[in-house]
Amino acid sequence: MKHMAKLLYQGHASFRLTTASGKVIYIDPFAGEGYDKPADLVLITHEHFDHNAIDKVPLTSRTIQIRSKDATNGVDYYDFDYCDCHIQAVPAYNSHHDRKECVGYLVDVDGLKLYFAGDTATTDYMKEMADLHIDYAFLPIDGFYTMSPEEATECAKLIAPKHMVPIHSNPAMLQDMKQTMKVTYERAMLMRPGMELPLE
Repeated sequence: MKHMAKLLYQGHASFRLTTASGKVIYIDPFAGEGYDKPADLVLITHEHFDHNAIDKVPLTSRTIQIRSKDATNGVDYYDFDYCDCHIQAVPAYNSHHDRKECVGYLVDVDGLKLYFAGDTATTDYMKEMADLHIDYAFLPIDGFYTMSPEEATECAKLIAPKHMVPIHSNPAMLQDMKQTMKVTYERAMLMRPGMELPLE
């Protein structure tokens, strides 16, 4: 039986990615359940409390943490190779989030490219992303701290991922279905908190 990567949506903007070889990567820990596996890698897009609850994550002496300060100097965006993944930091910013202190991450894992956008509005870099052939794009949609569902829909059209997953729909909830259902990108897909998706 072929093993494949799996992505658990914990809610809000929090994910647990397990590679085909069993490496465990947490992205923006804060919400939901599923913090029972020791982390090989933790990715933090920025230091707001609802993205960096590192105390929820089982850490070991070998856990690698990449925070936004490790991923950009405000001008250059760095890339990393850890845990069978290639990770590229990319711009993330809006009126509530300083571009010098925030990033998104492109994660190449097991032949797939995942885009964890972080808290952002439309960025200049998104115009280049259609050429990257992104498989899954996770875009925030709360409409106050981040994009509205309508802006996220337009961003998805720019990025052209195979699948767009709305996240960060309401910071006070794991998921706000009313907000989520406003997304109209034709290849949008719904992940409910607690859902684990085999990536293929």
